[in-house]
Amino acid sequence: MFYVTILGSGSAGNCALVETPKTRLLLDGGLSTLQMRQRLAACGVNPLEIDGILLTHEHSDHAGGLDVWCKQFQTPVYANALTAEALRRQSPGLAKDWRVFMTGSDFSIGDVAVQTFSVPHDAMDPVGFVLHYGMASLGFLTDLGFATKLACERVRQAHTLVIEANHDEKLLQNDTRRPWATKQRIMSRHGHLSNDAAAGVVAGMLGGNIRRTVLGHLSRDCNSAELAGGAVRKRLETEGVAAETVEVFVASQREVSPRFEV
Repeated sequence: MFYVTILGSGSAGNCALVETPKTRLLLDGGLSTLQMRQRLAACGVNPLEIDGILLTHEHSDHAGGLDVWCKQFQTPVYANALTAEALRRQSPGLAKDWRVFMTGSDFSIGDVAVQTFSVPHDAMDPVGFVLHYGMASLGFLTDLGFATKLACERVRQAHTLVIEANHDEKLLQNDTRRPWATKQRIMSRHGHLSNDAAAGVVAGMLGGNIRRTVLGHLSRDCNSAELAGGAVRKRLETEGVAAETVEVFVASQREVSPRFEV
């Protein structure tokens, strides 16, 4: 059996738990170590049972918990060379068990096969993942300004897709607390996906294996679960897809998601 649980997802930190009968992985480590430990405990998982941490990129909301975690546990950290180097510079005195991969390469951790691919974001060398166990596939698309043809091709095989739905375009444009330069960065081709952009990616997967999408990385100020979920459900309805055909779940920053079978 192949499972994914979102431990937390949003602008303040992102982390997911992936499980097979023999392997347990964390996808990103952007929550505090205390929060990761507490949320893993709620899932019945001991941190010592984590076989590896896969990093999408070096930003603090995806890797900010690693320093304390790696002081407490000897978990291997899987990252590409530029991501690893950026984090080494931030904490030069802290040793981590780095397992460096080349972007675009495939490798295995236990009984999980990992595919990596480049995504556009304002980080050193951000990546997406597709994880395979048996006949099931799990896609991760988080922190990308737009969905490239490559990214869409890679995740098209996924049965469950975890994808960011960062902002509602109108709320972002009307937000008075963010300067225009910040809005431009978020909306740029190296920023973040809007709800409608995420809906477009999911719609593009129809006819493949997709049976569930988990929306994450919602902006606290410029989005809501209702807007994000509504945008994707409306697009699927427009495409003639019944609600029960593709499940749409919106992940939370504060609450652990259900344990989804991929």
